[in-house]
Amino acid sequence: MRTACVILAAGQGKRMKSSLPKVLHRVCGIPMLQAVLDTAGRLNPERVIIVAGRQMDLIKKEVTAPDLRFMLQKEPKGTGDALKSAMPALKDFKGVVIVLNGDTPLIEPQTIRRLLLLHQKSHSAISVLSFHAEDPKGYGRIVRDSTGEFRAIVEEKDADNSQKKIHEVNSGLYAINHDAFSLLDRLAVNRQKGEYYLTDIAALSLKQGLRTSVFAIGGEAEFMGVNTREELLRASELMRQGIVRNCISRGVNLLDPASVYIHPHTSIGRDTTIYPNVFIEAGTKIGSKVTIYPHVRILRSTIDDHAVIRDLTVIEDSHIRTCASVGPFAHIRPGSEIGAHARIGNFVELKKTLIGKGAKASHLSYLGDAVIGRDVNIGAGTITCNYDGQKKHQTIIADNVFVGSDTQFVAPVKIGKGAYIGAGSTITRDVLPGALAVSRTEQRNIKDWARKRQVKAKEKIGK
Repeated sequence: MRTACVILAAGQGKRMKSSLPKVLHRVCGIPMLQAVLDTAGRLNPERVIIVAGRQMDLIKKEVTAPDLRFMLQKEPKGTGDALKSAMPALKDFKGVVIVLNGDTPLIEPQTIRRLLLLHQKSHSAISVLSFHAEDPKGYGRIVRDSTGEFRAIVEEKDADNSQKKIHEVNSGLYAINHDAFSLLDRLAVNRQKGEYYLTDIAALSLKQGLRTSVFAIGGEAEFMGVNTREELLRASELMRQGIVRNCISRGVNLLDPASVYIHPHTSIGRDTTIYPNVFIEAGTKIGSKVTIYPHVRILRSTIDDHAVIRDLTVIEDSHIRTCASVGPFAHIRPGSEIGAHARIGNFVELKKTLIGKGAKASHLSYLGDAVIGRDVNIGAGTITCNYDGQKKHQTIIADNVFVGSDTQFVAPVKIGKGAYIGAGSTITRDVLPGALAVSRTEQRNIKDWARKRQVKAKEKIGK
């Protein structure tokens, strides 16, 4: 079946009380509209069209999808006019058009696939997906006759008292054959609102003798529309819970699912264990049998199998190789890579630094713009002085180097393989392989200096 998706996203969202277009407000870290686009993309449509309003340029910057097209609804004249605005982008399309709403971010692709299957089997020109709402207030009601056949969709404001008691409501999801789109030209303006209702196309289709179906297969939570900040929070929590359930079903061990935040654009491998209060953000890939301890934040990074990320660590735009250990209290800044079996300990900060296989920086160090080889030992308090006030410079430390505590490397500088750096040194020149570099001055012990100082201090107080 050939399909195209049209997403209606021109609503102004006044109840959000924001200058941001409603569809760009975020659920679980992504714009609502992007969540709908992600769902549409899993249907493999031939094209995806977004109908936007006056803030279309801003929307274009925030969302993305393959073969995405934008059409402008010049004036807010209702959902019927919005869909009509998409027609120029569909003039050569022969298939089924799926109509979605940009403010329903929880819709699942399997629900749409089910509607398409029923639409095809029933040989309908137009199919509408409905669901039963516990509280139908605000929804368009599905009106059926005594035999259960569909007759009309009546909006809340137009419904009489008996119709308001109906609990079967319109989800806003439609499957429309391309040859039924001519009905859009016959929609009449609603006199009360001065708008063209897309819901009227179903009753109009019946009048034209076309097969028109309404399938009650949706769930209320899935078709929750977001119009207020409160509804946005609820949608975010429902999406977060869905992501968590999906992780658990794939074999991820979550010790406290209620406290974990996982962005929808992430992947986590089997048998990985995640402790409470962990934030796994956009673009992160986590392998199998990884352990992530509490209060960790990982953004746009890759964590390979068997790695351990300890408490209160932040990792950004970096790669942690297999069996590496990071933290606690570590900050791995963008452009860093930590090699297999390497160890980065507490209060260590990396920036654009490569740590070789088996290397160790166990505590209290800053390593920026550095390349550090295999099995290097970085002592406590080591600093790469990478910035001269105008440019950044690189420190290169070859394999098997031992760096004593409280060492400063004034870049650019290279340390040869197997060299030793004495504790407390400031290294300003290259060090040859196998050499010992020491740059501290000779120690002097001045006899009775401290005692004499104390005596003078007492004498000064006595005066």
